[in-house]
Amino acid sequence: MPGSAAAAPQSSSVEIDELMRSRAEAEAAIADARKSHERLRQAIDILPQGIVFLDAEGRYVLWNRKYAEIYRKTADLFAEGARLEDTLRVGVARGDYPEAIGHEDEWISERLQKLYQPGARHEQKLADGRVILIEERLTDDGGVVGLRVDITELKQREASFRLLFDGNPVPMIVCALDDECILGVNDAAIAHYGYSRTEFEKLTIRSLQAFDSEPPWTTDRSSEEQAARTWKHVKADGALIDLAIYSRELTYAGRPAVLLALMDITERKRAEARLAFMAQHDGLTGLPNRNLLRQQMDEMLLHTRRSAEKVAVLMLGLDNFKAVNDTLGHAVGDKLLRGVAKRLRSTLREEDALARLNSDEFAIVQSGLARPEDAVMLAKRPLEAVADPYLLDGHSVVIGASIGIAMAPADGEDSEKLLKSADMALSRAKIDARGTFAFFEAALDARAQSRRKIEVELRDAIQNDVLRPYYQPLVDLSSGRITGFEALVRWPHPERGMVSPAEFIPVAEETGLINPLGGLMLRRACLDAATWPDDVRVAVNLSPLQFRSGNLLSIVTDALKQSGLLPRRLELEITETLLLEKSAQVLATLHALRALGVRISMDDFGTGYSSLSYLRSFPFDKIKVDQSFVRDLGANREAQAIIRSIVSLGKGLGVTITAEGVETEAELSCLRAEGCDEGQGFLFSKARPNAEIISLLAAQRGIDAAGDEDAALVA
Repeated sequence: MPGSAAAAPQSSSVEIDELMRSRAEAEAAIADARKSHERLRQAIDILPQGIVFLDAEGRYVLWNRKYAEIYRKTADLFAEGARLEDTLRVGVARGDYPEAIGHEDEWISERLQKLYQPGARHEQKLADGRVILIEERLTDDGGVVGLRVDITELKQREASFRLLFDGNPVPMIVCALDDECILGVNDAAIAHYGYSRTEFEKLTIRSLQAFDSEPPWTTDRSSEEQAARTWKHVKADGALIDLAIYSRELTYAGRPAVLLALMDITERKRAEARLAFMAQHDGLTGLPNRNLLRQQMDEMLLHTRRSAEKVAVLMLGLDNFKAVNDTLGHAVGDKLLRGVAKRLRSTLREEDALARLNSDEFAIVQSGLARPEDAVMLAKRPLEAVADPYLLDGHSVVIGASIGIAMAPADGEDSEKLLKSADMALSRAKIDARGTFAFFEAALDARAQSRRKIEVELRDAIQNDVLRPYYQPLVDLSSGRITGFEALVRWPHPERGMVSPAEFIPVAEETGLINPLGGLMLRRACLDAATWPDDVRVAVNLSPLQFRSGNLLSIVTDALKQSGLLPRRLELEITETLLLEKSAQVLATLHALRALGVRISMDDFGTGYSSLSYLRSFPFDKIKVDQSFVRDLGANREAQAIIRSIVSLGKGLGVTITAEGVETEAELSCLRAEGCDEGQGFLFSKARPNAEIISLLAAQRGIDAAGDEDAALVA
């Protein structure tokens, strides 16, 4: 049929067009797939981790540059369609996987099992020492997507941490941040606490804490506050220890954690507590000293200001105590003082204050009194108690006492005024009739008049250059050589003879004369010392009042310049009361003096507010231990322990320790045994004028020239 013949070519043409269109679409799809594949390759090539795609038969489909870099020794085998198992076998044969050596087939089988049954991440070690973290997942079509991360540096850091952690002599604990459980401990912690490793890992950090309810890594404190805080932990045997804890957050076994370094400061805290006690208590009797008494008085006065009650201050002085010391010795005198303190305490209420103010004076403070007659009843009890005989070292010792009484608020509204008033009353009691008591009266101003006379005469003595420095040697206890001298002011009075510094120094400080007096002594001491050998220093005492003048630095500079004395040969001694002011000007002046090269010493350490905080506030060159801790040192174990602590503190701080008031060979022997650096006292020499000092130093040079190191330098 003609119509059918014409239709056949037309149908064939349509089929060819359809085939061409399908082919074009297929080619376009292939081109798009290639572009997508290339984009995917470019995308995974920029990733820092190794990426590999495998089909269901474990054949390579796609991998990035990092993957090829990680397995660079077998990268030449990577090709589309190549099996991972084959590349593994070649790598094992080449020695690329050291963990497979000796059991190659077993290792390959285990590796393929992890590939097709992926679970947790695992690590793989390569021959060049690198460690690779492997994580793999199955795809919907049965293939595998694998991730490779080079964790070599991380493993090295972990190894370094483990080395520093396990072998560190400081106890260390790792705790989880979320539940505070202990994740790990080092050997030092096991030894220090007494728990086994297993026992530790069953505990939380709070299980070790004695009182604290918060973990030591709390973030609401600054690092300085954290370091300064003291924590108490309980050891396995129940013992309490004091700790300074330092913390640092880290990741431990994949968990956010914190590393705790536990510094045991138990012994240090005990030493600090002992030093703090020493700062506010009398070393012989254990009673509060003047500073602590004033604090207690201020608290009492504050409470009584709101009521009509009175406060009585009783100053008790032992009568003829010096005679006991002179006839029976200081050891018996000290036992007597301890006995007196015990008896006084027994006569008082628990809330009453009792303090030892100096060698033979005590203070009693009682609040809640309604009238002066109540103070009379109070005074009679200690007078009667003290008067009973004491049996000391086979001696029956009888001693009396006198009491001066001041009442607040009539005789003073602050502690200092009341103590002064009570002291004036005590002087009157001793003058009028020993063994009794006297109240403060306004007529006692006669004493103030006497002090006024001292002020006038002292002012004249300063203006006419009458005062003289005398010098007491400072002796190196290891070599016996004189290393320097302390300048002590002396006042030769035309009528009264040599006036004691105890009489005029307090007047000088009260009247402001201490500034010209101190400047005069400084200049004279520098001029004298400039004539001594270059290795001999001179020490000059400074009053806190001299710092308030504001020109102390220029006074010291001028004295050095005028005398030609090298700054390193000048030593300035200050007391702890200066640092009580916590003045920026004081600290600035001290630092400026030290910058000149002048040495700074803390004098009378232990008699006032001695504290480690003051030693931290300024880098002292020397600590001078008060003579009260040196007296009868050979027979006093407690004093020996105190000296030992102070010497150890000095060595730790790099500070010279000088013992004052060395009077016996036994004291000297103990000080040497404890490692004390220097000594000063009558055992070596009294204070002497400069003419005698020059002769003394000449004698020392003669001994040095003769090579006789054992010869006595001072007498």
